[in-house]
Amino acid sequence: MSFTGKYELQSQENFEPFMKALGLPDDQIQKGKDIKSTTEIVQNGKKFKVTVTTGSKVLTNEFTIGEECEIEMLTGEKAKALVQMEGNNKLITNVKGLKSITELNGDTITHTMMMGDLTYKRISKRV
Repeated sequence: MSFTGKYELQSQENFEPFMKALGLPDDQIQKGKDIKSTTEIVQNGKKFKVTVTTGSKVLTNEFTIGEECEIEMLTGEKAKALVQMEGNNKLITNVKGLKSITELNGDTITHTMMMGDLTYKRISKRV
């Protein structure tokens, strides 16, 4: 199953408490909470390029399944990560105490991030 495509955010749960816990400033949280972000994914075999556009902020990360890479986090901080694939529709990584699971089902991507007892969930649809 190919992740390639453009996806638009449909809904999200626990945005504000999760972003606060990450250390994002309140003004950024308030600006970001109502913006419908788009995610563009290009998959070429085990190589991925993921671009998330939220208003004027663009975050791009490139990685290869099973190889260590450096990714930019939501805070702008860069960290080492290792992305694994489970089955043919789930990407999993752990970065600095944050677990991220991105699951593709048909035209819907569910991205769940967990840190401690906080869970942030984003649901996006292919456009």
